[in-house]
Amino acid sequence: MTLQHTIKAVVRQGEQSGYVAECLEIPVVTQGQTLDEVTRNLREAVELHLEGEDLTELGLAPSPSILVTFELEAHPATA
Repeated sequence: MTLQHTIKAVVRQGEQSGYVAECLEIPVVTQGQTLDEVTRNLREAVELHLEGEDLTELGLAPSPSILVTFELEAHPATA
């Protein structure tokens, strides 16, 4: 069994304001008003979610890192 060394997360702009971060492998979603805040909240939420868990049962290596992708919406070019 190959264990994942990273937890992938996507950050999107919130529907009304701020940003939303969502992990792809584990059920963690958080938000923040700034990119710094959302990344801090994401790290804390992941740590809380994994606390006391057997990481190998989740398919994760010990001390996995978080890989964050920021999703941007394309705006049509104006002429």
